[in-house]
Amino acid sequence: MTRTEHRFPCEQCGADYRFDPEAGQLVCDHCGHRAALAEGNPWEGGIRELDFKQALDHLLPEQEIEETRVSKCPNCGAEVELDEATHAAECPFCATPVVTDTGAHRHIKPRGVLPFALTETQARKSMTDWLGKLWFAPNGLQEYARKGRKMQGIYVPYWTFDADTKSRYSGERGIVYYETRTVMRDGKQVQQQVQKVRWYPASGKVARFFDDVLVLASRSLPKSYTDALEPWDLAALEPYRPEYLAGFRAEGYTVELDEGYDEARRKMDRVIERDVRFDIGGDRQRIHDIQTQISDVTFKHILLPVWLAAYKYRGKTYRFVVNGRTGQVRGERPWSVWKIAIAVILGLIVAGGIGYLIALNEGQL
Repeated sequence: MTRTEHRFPCEQCGADYRFDPEAGQLVCDHCGHRAALAEGNPWEGGIRELDFKQALDHLLPEQEIEETRVSKCPNCGAEVELDEATHAAECPFCATPVVTDTGAHRHIKPRGVLPFALTETQARKSMTDWLGKLWFAPNGLQEYARKGRKMQGIYVPYWTFDADTKSRYSGERGIVYYETRTVMRDGKQVQQQVQKVRWYPASGKVARFFDDVLVLASRSLPKSYTDALEPWDLAALEPYRPEYLAGFRAEGYTVELDEGYDEARRKMDRVIERDVRFDIGGDRQRIHDIQTQISDVTFKHILLPVWLAAYKYRGKTYRFVVNGRTGQVRGERPWSVWKIAIAVILGLIVAGGIGYLIALNEGQL
């Protein structure tokens, strides 16, 4: 079993390198030495997909499996990969202090990685700019986020699925037409157009190849947050290199492969239904049945870059996520009770003033 290590000692001083998103190189924060990533493609032939059925039957080659040491947060359940030198940490997803165990996580190796393109400084600016645009956000939280501790760079696990689908369907095609009726309106007879739908039987076939259906493989963050970080530029995926993880953390997947596939199928089914409606045509469509034959299912485990901040402010945890490529931000919507109260009072004063002026103009005062 491969035990994965993500430490890269500096050639000059022996301290750890980290991956610098701006330079696309490894840099040593201790002495400033820089090193280029190793030449050559670690995966000959690009990012190869893996056979889904083989994985379900536990028949993947042993080189596709790795073992990493992880810590599981008792609060949010996140499983965060740690290096051998780390024995205690704070959960980057919810700011809960955790003492790590020495357990190992046996999992399918990542095949692709989307390297960070934004530095921590750039991600923090995106987050504070986003907070600054929110009405009624507490000033204290904005200032805390601006000057607080560093954001955590986390590689979040995803599955992608490819599949070839062929679907037979039966349903009905609706054609809209109008009938003229005479009705009484205000004591008079008037002509009125009434919409009707004439239905015709419809059946046929549709086919679609799905490429890189993306499914979140983590339960640590609300799905609404991670969905809001899309789209991801998956065309820029790089074959997985541990060097990209230097200086960052990686979360182990907690959504297993079969669960991920179920979510991918739901996404595919929605697209297939849309294809069927288009194929039926007409003005309206009714779908009675869709039978889908799916083949050549392949998958890969990939890591996508997220800058994460979890702040405890006045007894409440606020979490913010930033797309490590585009700077898109999502998080808890903070509210300032004082700002809301002041706004309500000002609103009442303005409304009272307007009411007074109206009454004055009407000569009632």
